Amino acid sequence: MSSLSKIFPFLGWFPMRLGALRADVVAGITVALVLIPQSMAYANLAGLPAYYGLYAAFLPGAVAALFGSSRQLATGPVAVVSLLTASALLPFAQPGSNEFVSLAILMSLLIGVVQLALGLLRLGVVVNFLSHPVILGFTNAAALIIGLSQLSKIFGVKMGRSDHFLVDIWGVLQQLHLVHWPSLAFGVVSFAIMFILKKKRPGLPSVLIAVALSTLVSWGIGFEAMGGKVVGAIPQGLPTLAMPGLDLERIVSLAGTALVISLVGFMEAISIAKAMAARTRDSIDPNQELIGQGLGNLVGAFTQSYPTSGSFSRSAVNLDAGAKSGLASVFTSLMVLVTLLFLTPLLYHLPEAVLAAVIMMAVVGLINFHAIGHAWHANRHDGIAAIATFIASLGFAPHLDKGIFFGGGLAIILFLYRTMSPRVALLGLYEDGTFRDLAFYPHLPTDPEIIVIRFDGQLYFANVSYFEEMVLSAVSTKPDARYLLLVGDGINQLDASGEEVIHHLVERLRKNGIVMVFSGLKRQILQVMHATGLFEMIGGDANIFSTEQGALGSIYDRLGRMRDRPLLPVESPA
Repeated sequence: MSSLSKIFPFLGWFPMRLGALRADVVAGITVALVLIPQSMAYANLAGLPAYYGLYAAFLPGAVAALFGSSRQLATGPVAVVSLLTASALLPFAQPGSNEFVSLAILMSLLIGVVQLALGLLRLGVVVNFLSHPVILGFTNAAALIIGLSQLSKIFGVKMGRSDHFLVDIWGVLQQLHLVHWPSLAFGVVSFAIMFILKKKRPGLPSVLIAVALSTLVSWGIGFEAMGGKVVGAIPQGLPTLAMPGLDLERIVSLAGTALVISLVGFMEAISIAKAMAARTRDSIDPNQELIGQGLGNLVGAFTQSYPTSGSFSRSAVNLDAGAKSGLASVFTSLMVLVTLLFLTPLLYHLPEAVLAAVIMMAVVGLINFHAIGHAWHANRHDGIAAIATFIASLGFAPHLDKGIFFGGGLAIILFLYRTMSPRVALLGLYEDGTFRDLAFYPHLPTDPEIIVIRFDGQLYFANVSYFEEMVLSAVSTKPDARYLLLVGDGINQLDASGEEVIHHLVERLRKNGIVMVFSGLKRQILQVMHATGLFEMIGGDANIFSTEQGALGSIYDRLGRMRDRPLLPVESPA
């Protein structure tokens, strides 16, 4: 059963008590009440007819739950992935066209293949290449873009589609004198209903209430006859089972963006899953979650779905409603099934302005400038990466993949820059017998024949020149020096370049009458030294010690004089 559970994680849900089953039914229905109107709104955001959101809400969520590792993660259409999908497809087809729909379904297939492959190959760690500050800057920019993109529907005016999103928004603002007041009223009132209910009565399905009331009013006043845009006729019945159209040229064109959406979507899903697991004390397997998300997108591609991911808002609803297992998501899918078969005629008169308000309400929680400020205070480079990604994403919009590529590249460059000049400290002897940084304690005693230096950071190709320069600079300040003690407890990694520069320094200093001694080297560093022969070249146990006190004691013995600091007892070599 254990082996089968690795292949079919849903077997771990059983046997299930009646109380848990009842809780999953309630949670599944509750999530469906939020999912159904949200999915239609997100489909519009993706540039698709609203009913494609219902197709994306049908099977992908159930499949992802069955094969993922999280018991409460709610998968389906989400704002950021919808926006990324739209921006990726805009250069190739007109939003809402048959070609656009085909490409969106193809994108779901590509994302499913990428995520499934990463999961099967146990490569979930690849998501770490997108750092938190980059995702933070991107998410804030995407939330603003999503919100602004809905202004045209709220105002009831047209919005152009160009390579410059901010120019398109300016075009919308220039049409304010053409505002369709009934549309604006529906958008503002529905937003107010959702906002107030969320604050005052969080247990109520605020989105569903706003949608139901506005649809009823729209039908009653003849909103469509007044020039207002409504969802219109939705095909009744299940999506057709069909193979996505495979076009090699299109696949190659979409591959890069598919990879970006795969990583961003998975990062969103795994972050939500881990947050909920912290509350439920469940274990999360990122690779299994990749498999679940990948299979969800794959199955969705064969049932007319566009790309999906884990939803923060609906997952929170799922958890708060008492979901005990992924079976809750199966019941959610069954509710969507009922809607597709019997309830779609009721959605005909739903104003598009209300769907726009649903989207705006959903993305309000994504805007978090305080977190960017927090990243800035934690580390200036992280703050720069977050701010630069935010600005780049806004500037490149609607091509958001360029914004996240820019931010990811900048984060890597800043990381390399930061590690190119790690701290190299000259040390003096403190009164308690420990070494302290002379930069903070300039009056500590030092020995003219001994240089003590500490290197804080990994010693690798990007900083070996800096390391060599700092060591030689320290040597130049003490012309009578005979020993250089490198306190290496801060060195966590040593690559081939680092090994080569140590080899070079030991030889160069030895020719100048200076012996290089090491202390506190970690096991992984010693392993590299043994593997390359550097350990023996340095002098083995005669010059490599486990502690700085042992190293200093040996140095004083070799100098043939008593230790100046009796607080440091002589220790045997490591």
